[in-house]
Amino acid sequence: MKLIVGLGNPGKKYENTRHNIGFFILDSYLKEVNWKDDKNAFIYKTKIFNEDVIFIKPTTFMNLSGVAVSYYKNFYKISLNDILIIHDDMDLEIGSIRLKKDSSSGGHNGIKNIIDNLNSKDFLRLKIGISKPEYDVIDYVLSKFSSQEIALINEKLSTIYNIIDDFIKNENVERLMNKYN
Repeated sequence: MKLIVGLGNPGKKYENTRHNIGFFILDSYLKEVNWKDDKNAFIYKTKIFNEDVIFIKPTTFMNLSGVAVSYYKNFYKISLNDILIIHDDMDLEIGSIRLKKDSSSGGHNGIKNIIDNLNSKDFLRLKIGISKPEYDVIDYVLSKFSSQEIALINEKLSTIYNIIDDFIKNENVERLMNKYN
């Protein structure tokens, strides 16, 4: 069983903001599905490539994402190796992607909270670049993408979908990182 988590903040106010790139990717990958409002997250369960997959979008707000991730990891008895977290990263140029495992939060409070709640950083992360802000970080991550920025991200969607597919197919994590980084 796989757990794939898109990070973001719930509510219309945060739609299409930089911090909600994880929500955007899951919605884009899954298309029109019926998300169930469950404990601390919107959840969608399905079978892909003959593998049970649980997708979640935490409703705990970004800085408490670990509460939801920990709950579903423990409830479904999912190994750390079977977790993929998709999130924004200011250290990468807009639309750039990077797979990382067993690394620090890099100052990302959502990831920090996940590390704290799982008591481990040994899970796979798909980081999507949103570039460095020229002004206040909080205002920046909660601001909406420009049409040019959305176009750059859309150019990477097929690669992002391939990463998710390969993760579900149990591709070796080191091979995944070598293939896509």
